[in-house]
Amino acid sequence: MGETANHNHGPPPAHGAPPPQPPPPNLALSRGPTWAPNEQLQQLHYCIHSNPRWYEAVVLAFQHYIVMLGTVVMISNTLVPRMGGDHGDKARVIQALLFMTGINTLLQTLIGTRLPTVMGASLAFYLPVLSIINDTLDKNFNSEHDRFLYTMRTIQGSLIVSSFVNIIAGYSQAWGNFTRFFSPVIIVPVVSVVGLGLFMRGFPLLANCVEIGLPMLILLIISQQYLKRILHGAHSVLERYALLLCIGIIWAFAAILTVAGAYNNVGEQTKTSCRIDRSYLLSSAPWIKIPYPFQWGTPVFRASHVFGMMGAAIVSSAESTGTFFAAARLAGATPPPAHVLSRSIGLHGIGMLLEGIFGSVVGTTASVENVGLLGLTRIGSRRVIQISTAFMIFFSIFGKFGAFFASIPLPIFGAIYCVLLGIVVAVGISFTQFANSNSMRNHYVLGITFFLAISIAEYFVLHTSSNGDGPVKTRGGWFNDILNTIFSSSPTVAMIVGVLLDNTLEAKHMASERGVPWWEPFQHRKGDVRNEEFYSYPLRIHEFIPTRFL
Repeated sequence: MGETANHNHGPPPAHGAPPPQPPPPNLALSRGPTWAPNEQLQQLHYCIHSNPRWYEAVVLAFQHYIVMLGTVVMISNTLVPRMGGDHGDKARVIQALLFMTGINTLLQTLIGTRLPTVMGASLAFYLPVLSIINDTLDKNFNSEHDRFLYTMRTIQGSLIVSSFVNIIAGYSQAWGNFTRFFSPVIIVPVVSVVGLGLFMRGFPLLANCVEIGLPMLILLIISQQYLKRILHGAHSVLERYALLLCIGIIWAFAAILTVAGAYNNVGEQTKTSCRIDRSYLLSSAPWIKIPYPFQWGTPVFRASHVFGMMGAAIVSSAESTGTFFAAARLAGATPPPAHVLSRSIGLHGIGMLLEGIFGSVVGTTASVENVGLLGLTRIGSRRVIQISTAFMIFFSIFGKFGAFFASIPLPIFGAIYCVLLGIVVAVGISFTQFANSNSMRNHYVLGITFFLAISIAEYFVLHTSSNGDGPVKTRGGWFNDILNTIFSSSPTVAMIVGVLLDNTLEAKHMASERGVPWWEPFQHRKGDVRNEEFYSYPLRIHEFIPTRFL
């Protein structure tokens, strides 16, 4: 009857259960290595707080000045003639833009994000400025110059009032709190379309003068990437300064074609794009002129124009945010925390206020092309950008010297943008390594966000008339300006669509697949020990600033 306690019987075997199988082989390992995610790029020569030698830093800083100059000249060439300004007015507008770019860049690198970003002229303000220009067409003025002055004064007033949107959004921490909804899945399209959304400034701009733009593109790629691998002794020189060398060579080639009469019997558009003497800046720019507050006169404040400019202020903040993430990656820094983004947008608003006071024709935003230059040269030093502000301020005061470099044909800049903006696109794509790139859910969010960001913005651009009238046409002109401006910006659309999709589609259950565990520590002041290293204020300035503004 009984079984002793020494007989221990295990559980009955499960009938029909298959025997355990060895794990499937990892075919990827048999075909080659896999690459672990890298929070910081390892192939940079200088990161955010390391500095090249002084003479190298000065040349690199001048290179950054030349790169940002293209957008300044492009905006001035487009807007000033429509405002009724002459070549002298255009030269003064360029000087004001250069001066404010230098001031805002210096402020951002000192007490803003502290990232090596140039705060250049923004195309986001193009539509609101066109709206102001169109309103002046119905008014009577004694001369075209008077119309230009009135338009500039109206732009000044709109910039001053709309600057408070960024000041409040930044220093109230609202913008930083909004960025806490980001994840690597959102950062990928936001950063990528910051570069991709500017594709019209690439080959289409180059194609305005193919005989200059295409040689520039080919020469830059060959010298900066291929020639440095052949001439080993000149490797570092070509990698860092090939851009300047190529600009000098092609600029001289354009001068030879101009003097030889190659463009004497061509259309006016070709002359403007190809000739080096069609800007008329050298003859009209003053030798010395210091931009000063309210140089165009007393600002004019009109509510209908202020609302449109507010939309541009929001767009410039969104575009700057995407650019900051790209700059952090190319400078060897961690992603900027929420409090850093808040203070940078607040300071951006103060910069807009100064632009309105000093009479800039548009506001500023973080320059995408200059961030691409960080990747091209592999030098993400903050000091280089700070030195570049000296060139911006110098050439804004000594107008003749600045006008000389402003005569570089725009197709040369188009060739440069083809390379630099492409680098920024690739940097955005690199953030996929911090999320599950095999997740079908992530594929959906990324694909929809990418496509709608490009498609919606392109629709609004294509359906915007030369007078600035966009597809949104209601009885409220101010409402039209806001929506047309916001949805003409690919990064802003990407941010809106990405945040909505990523935070409503199984956000909590898929947190690890979204990369949230990796992302969250960087969003808090002390979440990662490197945050203070990269983003703290210099010279113990933080001791004198209220915590809410840090």
